[in-house]
Amino acid sequence: MPKEIFGPDYEFLRRSEWLRFTELDDLVEAFVQLGVKKVRLTGGEPLLRPGLTKYIHGLKHLHRVEDVALTTNGLRLAERAGELKAAGLDRVTVSLDALDAGIAGKMNGRGIAPRAVLAGITAAQHEGFRVKVNMVVERGVNDGQVLPMARYFKERGVTLRFIEFMDVGNHNGWKMERVVSGQEILQTLRQEFAVEAIDLSSAGAVAKSYRYADGSAEFGLITSVTQPFCGGCTRARISADGKLFTCLFASSGLDLKAFLRSKDYDKTKLFSLLSQHWTARGDRYSELRGQAEPERDKVEMSYIGG
Repeated sequence: MPKEIFGPDYEFLRRSEWLRFTELDDLVEAFVQLGVKKVRLTGGEPLLRPGLTKYIHGLKHLHRVEDVALTTNGLRLAERAGELKAAGLDRVTVSLDALDAGIAGKMNGRGIAPRAVLAGITAAQHEGFRVKVNMVVERGVNDGQVLPMARYFKERGVTLRFIEFMDVGNHNGWKMERVVSGQEILQTLRQEFAVEAIDLSSAGAVAKSYRYADGSAEFGLITSVTQPFCGGCTRARISADGKLFTCLFASSGLDLKAFLRSKDYDKTKLFSLLSQHWTARGDRYSELRGQAEPERDKVEMSYIGG
């Protein structure tokens, strides 16, 4: 979470402003009826939310969600991995941009070395989780960490996903020249490893999948800057305070909390609202990136997750 925003004087949301778990239950029920099979809990940092493991249990056993995943910074994962597995969580994705302590600390904005994150990944593997690691690659910052990260996670059988540096939010100083394309990353990996494609289609998935020829591990390339996949996007995002976003680069979202807490709320109307809103969406930011258009503020990734 960017230190430029979340300094010591930042005023976080009061609990009364969060969506209640009962309200989230209604939303999940409606989305499942609309065909959703996967739910991802992200952030901010989801492991900070009290009652999370009990809610995960409800997703699996009450709502029968087929696939429940968690994206985390990994700092609390070592101590929580066991209870998350017991609750029914299926998959874990950990954000880590470098093995080098100095580079990792610079990129996470807190000076935090990766030791605790790596311990969390090991603990998650020990519990039997399918673990993926997300690495955002930024030219001149951590592009020299591509091969060290690949070696480390290949050896441990962990899927590493390389993500092109994106212009999410308004504070990361994004410029096109700082983007290391997926093709460049692939060329770097091929300098040392024999690799082969598994699935290069973006339909239903955000990453193009590869594996090392020796079968030790897989890796992915998320290329939403150089090869956008807006037309195949199937993701809806709900913020902690109940805004529904149909694009990672949106400026505003649909206020579901106001509707859920209104006097005329009922589940039938919620189903209809979600269906109509999704059907009417026309988000194409990544496809239109670079075309002449006025600058606009975008929602921060720390607000709605990745």
